[in-house]
Amino acid sequence: MGTALLIARLALAGVFAAAGVAKLADREGSRRAASDFGVPQALAGLVALALPVAELAVALFLLPAASAPWAAAGALVLLLAFAVAIGVSVARGRAPDCHCFGQLHSEPAGWRTLARNLALAALAGFVTFVAWRDDAGTSATSWIGRLDTSGRAAVGAAAAATVLTLAAAWLALQALRGQGRLLVRLERLEAAIASDGLVDLSAEQEPGLAIGSPAPGFSVPTTDGDEVTLAGLIAAAKPVVLLFTDPGCGPCQALMPDVARWQREHADALTVALVSGGPALDSQAKAEEHALELVLADEERTLYELYAGTGTPSAVLIGLDGRIESSLAAGSDAILHLVNHAIGDFASEWGIPIGEPVPEVALRDLDGRAASLADYRGADTLFLFWSPSCGFCREMHEELLEWEADRPPDAPRLVVVASGEEGEIRDEGFASPVLVDAEGEASRALRFAGTPSAVLVDSGGRVAWPLAVGSEHVLRLLRSRTTARVGS
Repeated sequence: MGTALLIARLALAGVFAAAGVAKLADREGSRRAASDFGVPQALAGLVALALPVAELAVALFLLPAASAPWAAAGALVLLLAFAVAIGVSVARGRAPDCHCFGQLHSEPAGWRTLARNLALAALAGFVTFVAWRDDAGTSATSWIGRLDTSGRAAVGAAAAATVLTLAAAWLALQALRGQGRLLVRLERLEAAIASDGLVDLSAEQEPGLAIGSPAPGFSVPTTDGDEVTLAGLIAAAKPVVLLFTDPGCGPCQALMPDVARWQREHADALTVALVSGGPALDSQAKAEEHALELVLADEERTLYELYAGTGTPSAVLIGLDGRIESSLAAGSDAILHLVNHAIGDFASEWGIPIGEPVPEVALRDLDGRAASLADYRGADTLFLFWSPSCGFCREMHEELLEWEADRPPDAPRLVVVASGEEGEIRDEGFASPVLVDAEGEASRALRFAGTPSAVLVDSGGRVAWPLAVGSEHVLRLLRSRTTARVGS
């Protein structure tokens, strides 16, 4: 019994040591995994540190006989907690990435992961029961001391092989990370050459390609057999989100219902293209399962590497000018934030709901004539909240005047709702109608979120799009509506 107990302790110690070291080597991945399992964002970083430290402590204290009972009990508690978390996720139809051994080995949490944890829990239970009922057996160090020369040599060789294996795995992980950084630097250098610019290669960069650099062109088949190019996606006059996923990635699958919803609900303002790695048949099955509308089959992960992918799910935003507009967003929460940023969706806090009629607020124009927001029914209208003293308004002023001077015939009508000194408002030089909101009545009625912000109203006088906040989103809304009419 003593030998079996010692072997069980050593096996548990090895598993917990490998898991703890691997998690510490990939803290960001551990944080994402904790978040995917339901840990609040505020605590995910703490859990990502505390968990591997606890695992290493269990591994260390399993070796001496005196501390082995307590360490075995700790191992049992941890393994049962893991099993409960995995079981709850499976029962809810979710499969977050377990990240059990960091980047050395990770897989979607499922029945196999649950079975493995329960088997280890049974082993920990055996050690705990025997150690507390009788004794913990021989100390690992004492056992080695009683071996003869050949036995010690065998133990030393096994220990050396283990250390070398872990070292090789660590070096491989560092090499992969270094290769990723090198690819990013090369992409930045190529982008700088393409744009005849200079780039500081020594600067610390966010994940993915450099913001502002030209997005690499591509031609990739969809799961339906069509061929999709970046130029074709940009031609729709909408920003593009490339969302990198894999059919075997648990967090990716949990995100699919949201992706399908984004493709349906935001099709007028945003193109969400799912880039699925791995076998095309698997990608096609996932597309059909979730009713996805645009899935690119990136079987060799060529597109993923071209955009300096560092994991799945992740996403990048490409602007109307074909340039990178964001760093690589990794994980479900970051991707959701990216999509909301892309559409300027602040409707949950500001603005009035889509479909609601615009309130009939009485204002006046710059000549003192009475006017109302309701006077502009009959055509799609963008009400732009403006202030001459607003720095963000100043940033978009010239571009807005250029748009007015060359306004496309199918663009929405622009009506400026301005606050501030009337002389300064007049000096802005708008060709579009200008209403003075001296008392802030229109701002309060439409629940605006500062300047510049804008609300798009259809010809019937009803809100047709979430409140756009900031110069980038206001201009994007104007441009996108030059090719896609409200309600079309």
